[in-house]
Amino acid sequence: MSGAAIGKAANVDVRRALTTSIGMTLVTTLLLGLAYPLAITAVAQALFPRQANGLDASGEGVGAALIGQPFSSPGYFWPRPSAAGRGYDAAASGGSNLGPTNRKLAERVRADVARLQATNPGVPVPVDLVTTSGSGLDPHISPAAAAFQVPRVARERGVNQAAVERLVREHTADRQWGVLGEPRVNVLQLNLALDRTWPRERK
Repeated sequence: MSGAAIGKAANVDVRRALTTSIGMTLVTTLLLGLAYPLAITAVAQALFPRQANGLDASGEGVGAALIGQPFSSPGYFWPRPSAAGRGYDAAASGGSNLGPTNRKLAERVRADVARLQATNPGVPVPVDLVTTSGSGLDPHISPAAAAFQVPRVARERGVNQAAVERLVREHTADRQWGVLGEPRVNVLQLNLALDRTWPRERK
């Protein structure tokens, strides 16, 4: 085969490769960047509207039960810490990746323990109130973490502690199918129940 023929064949191969690459890029972009997200959104809206759109209070969207969010007012139950972005950032999900001997982690945990113990002196602080989850988006705390906060919440709300304990029990979910995971309390759902039972300004 002459040099000119070889060069022509090479040019054809390059054009074919470029055409294939561009075509695949366009097809996958349309399928995975447009059609798939639209289909998943449609399915979510049709089958799981509450989970997809979040929880609502008095006509106002206040958050999703599947993603943690910060609560700082002493009249609310607090979630576990988050290392996702600036905290509970779904676009930056992740843990701190700090090891148990890391000084920064130890200092942060000691500070959190001291802050929490000041709200309930003499009671050991549950570990999940001072440790972050792997995703940084965990919306749940343990029943022990909720129980630790009951005295503060009851005091701030000016209500009977036993009534708050009862509300926590009502919002404690058991292990999935009785065997998977651990009992847990959804912080957002519990705080919404607090506002429904003893209304006050949410912060």
